[in-house]
Amino acid sequence: MSKGITSKRTVDNPRVVSREEWITARKELLAKEKNLTKQRDAVSAERRQLPWVKVDKEYIFDAPGGKKTLADLFEGRSQLIVYHFMFGPEWKEGCPSCSFNMDHTDGALVHLAQRDVTFAAISRATLPQIETFKKRMGWRFAWVSSNGNDFNRDYHVSFTKEEKASGKVYYNYEVAAFPSEEAPGISVFYKDKAGNIFHTYSAYARGTEMTMSTYNYLDYVPKGRDEDALPFSMAWVRHHDRYEDGKLADKDKPYWPASAAAAS
Repeated sequence: MSKGITSKRTVDNPRVVSREEWITARKELLAKEKNLTKQRDAVSAERRQLPWVKVDKEYIFDAPGGKKTLADLFEGRSQLIVYHFMFGPEWKEGCPSCSFNMDHTDGALVHLAQRDVTFAAISRATLPQIETFKKRMGWRFAWVSSNGNDFNRDYHVSFTKEEKASGKVYYNYEVAAFPSEEAPGISVFYKDKAGNIFHTYSAYARGTEMTMSTYNYLDYVPKGRDEDALPFSMAWVRHHDRYEDGKLADKDKPYWPASAAAAS
């Protein structure tokens, strides 16, 4: 759950110009877009230069076919991307926003594999819960349960009831209020030839946005994301099998801010 991009809507009162004036304005914007692309490339290069932390703790996950270690999740490759999927053991289904993110994932799996990258989602929900929801959504990516270990806590995407009761938790590298006991994020790991595993990167909140191509498409169109009037940026998102009937997820919406739940 992240704060959306705020931009002034122009569709109700557009500035209509000649094709020549439009080309001039477009070229001015193009120069800014190219600069942003170069800046993104530079930040990505700096991201790859971050120092690593060796993972000495052993994590055992519940997976289809039996128990798996963190090393097993690499599936013979050297790089692993983990998506921290918000799905608590007491929830009836996974977070709609995380589901929105995962709807963009399956098509990338075969391409990631060509670049020595494996993808896996990890949640605290039990494996039966995960398997049932995964089947409903029609997803193919690997998804395992961390219900029996500290993985989610160690990577700061699950919080105790006591932490929640205090009003603030440690998330996205700061102590602040957060509306749920589960949080989204992406963590990256590398396994060397000796079998040593290293944590190389983690991103949370809007740091996961680049994986959601729907948002990238919406950023092209005149209305943009059109989220300014919503209780929170992703309040419009539903599980992809619920857009027709308009139903929400759990009636208590454990993954939504209380203000948004009340507004809906």
